[in-house]
Amino acid sequence: MTHRMRYSTDLASGEQYWSAHVDALDRHLSANTWARAAVTVVLLAYPVARIVIPSVLNSMVPDVVRTVLHWI
Repeated sequence: MTHRMRYSTDLASGEQYWSAHVDALDRHLSANTWARAAVTVVLLAYPVARIVIPSVLNSMVPDVVRTVLHWI
C-alpha cells in the first residue's frame, strides 16, 4: 500500500470524499500533531484579532459615520 492509497477514496460525492479524507487524517495523525496544529492556529489568529480587525474597523467606521451624517 502506498502513502497516497491510504487517503484515496472512490466516493462520488464531494462531501463524502471530504469526510472520508478527514477521517483518514484523523486516523493517521497523532494527538501531538493535532495539538501543535491547534497552537499554531491560535498563535496566528491572536495577532489578527488584536491588531488587524480593530484597524480595519477604525478605518471603516469614520466613513460610515460621515455617510450617515450626510444623509441626515
